[in-house]
Amino acid sequence: MKKNKKALIYRGGVFDLVRRRRRLPGGRTARIEVIEHPGAALIVPFLDRDRVILLRQFRPAVNAWLYEFPAGTKEGRESLLDCARREIQEEAGYAASRVSLLGRIYPVPGYATEEISIYKAEGLRVSRRAKDRDEVIDAKIFTRRGIGRLWRSGRIRDAKTICALAFCGWL
Repeated sequence: MKKNKKALIYRGGVFDLVRRRRRLPGGRTARIEVIEHPGAALIVPFLDRDRVILLRQFRPAVNAWLYEFPAGTKEGRESLLDCARREIQEEAGYAASRVSLLGRIYPVPGYATEEISIYKAEGLRVSRRAKDRDEVIDAKIFTRRGIGRLWRSGRIRDAKTICALAFCGWL
């Protein structure tokens, strides 16, 4: 494989797996395998200053129920802000009048390009819920104290949700 070329190993519906060479600091080159991901958004739905909507979602990849904030992968030319607005509606059944960016994270930089933009949603109103057919989700309302109990008991294990809670000052 030539320098700066990439070889497709797998083309998926959401991401691709590629092999490429990268020049490292110091001049050496390394052959790496990388999951190329279009990017994702997470949105923290605040009902008020002390209450948020958290999802209890079944994740088949780890065969477990996880507590998470609404999140999803960007579709096509969709902006990350539009992705966040779509996910809060699809997964939690709300629309937000105010959305602000809290920060961005790389959840698995050792092997993937995925970057997640984390947003805060305020001014919520009930909207039509249109979750994906392959999602098993229960939306629940939690107070800050309730989130603290979930955290201390080890029941919040989703990395992007932990980061979002830290951005909000709740952890």
